Amino acid sequence: MLALSILLLLVVLVMLRVPVSFAVFAAGLVGLLFIGGPGLALHAMESAPFAAVRSNSLSAIPLFILMAQLMLLSGLLDSLFDAARSFVGRISGGTAVATVGAGAAFAAVSGSSTAAAATLAQTSTTRMLKEGYRTGTATGLVAVVGTLAAMIPPSIILVFYAITAEAPVGKVLVAGFFPGIVIALSLVVTMYLGFLRDKSAAPKGERSSFGTKLRYLVKASPLLVVFIAVVGSIFFGIASPTEAAALGVLASLVLVIALRRWNTRAVGVAILETVKTSAMIFAIIISAGILGIFITETRVTPKLVESIGGSSWNPFIIMLLIGVVYIVLGFFMDQIAIIALTVPVTLPVVEALGYDPIWFGIYVVLLAEAGMVTPPMGINVFVVAKAVRVNPITVFKGAFPYVLATMVIAVIFLIWPEVVMWVPNLQN
Repeated sequence: MLALSILLLLVVLVMLRVPVSFAVFAAGLVGLLFIGGPGLALHAMESAPFAAVRSNSLSAIPLFILMAQLMLLSGLLDSLFDAARSFVGRISGGTAVATVGAGAAFAAVSGSSTAAAATLAQTSTTRMLKEGYRTGTATGLVAVVGTLAAMIPPSIILVFYAITAEAPVGKVLVAGFFPGIVIALSLVVTMYLGFLRDKSAAPKGERSSFGTKLRYLVKASPLLVVFIAVVGSIFFGIASPTEAAALGVLASLVLVIALRRWNTRAVGVAILETVKTSAMIFAIIISAGILGIFITETRVTPKLVESIGGSSWNPFIIMLLIGVVYIVLGFFMDQIAIIALTVPVTLPVVEALGYDPIWFGIYVVLLAEAGMVTPPMGINVFVVAKAVRVNPITVFKGAFPYVLATMVIAVIFLIWPEVVMWVPNLQN
């Protein structure tokens, strides 16, 4: 009963728009005061912060964030979109397909969903609107495509999950690559299914000559350097995720200088944004450590595992219910907070049901992605709406079919976990 009361307190604080880190800290602290009084609470506050952030793997997070900021500064996403559009722009809906392709490729070198959505909104959305796409289609697609950065490595969210779940960071990262491609393809299929009702909603773009295609491709090719430096070094075991993140920062910095995009003020802003985002993530990690001590003291997790283990429910149904919980949480909380709060409780249950923790990370992130494009939070939606100056409701409606497609993919991954696991298994 106490654990449920603390959970309700946390939900109320989040609904009141209290910053997630403060809400989690307050809920955990109140729970510890009820269980062991001031002594236990003080002991937790003394030990939890260091214990929560002492993992060396956590240093990969600020490095990946800085890499994303430098990639934005390089301006290469514009070149990437132009290259993709030159190859498929002439077909019906070609610019929209190019948007998905450019978003997936940029995800492979940024790791930041919001950054990808913001940049795509200023390039591909504007282009689609000029070509005659409906506003909901153009903005909704870009908002959802931005979420691919949470799945395709190097993903900051997947790194955070791996650390929280004490799973191999490298394997979790590479596990997101193939599912990310599958999700991108599902977005294209969903888009064309929508175009079947009205073919005029899928205008054709401009035809590009071979020379133009080659020129754009060469211009965007430096992105391949960053991708190889990061994902390639992790996959082949040449570098740890933290070392790969450092390589990514170095490669991004070299590109910024080589492309003559170096600007002392802009680089300063990039570093400041990195510090702010990293501080937010580490504050949530520390607060989750306080709440984690409370959960440990109440023995909620072993009781839950024992209860589910003794039930007659089918594991598939249980996993579906867990998936629904993650979708609902995504409506109100960001992905980092969801993972920090729930994984310590749900992962033992999932493992008891026979599922791999690496697979579960992909499942969780895929479901939590929906929260980035669904009301009331929907941060990607508001980023796109602000950039294009449209009503967020229009973007939410445009994104809805793609959210449904994401849910279908989640069920497919649940039925066939090997779809997720085959790439990390190649490392064995």
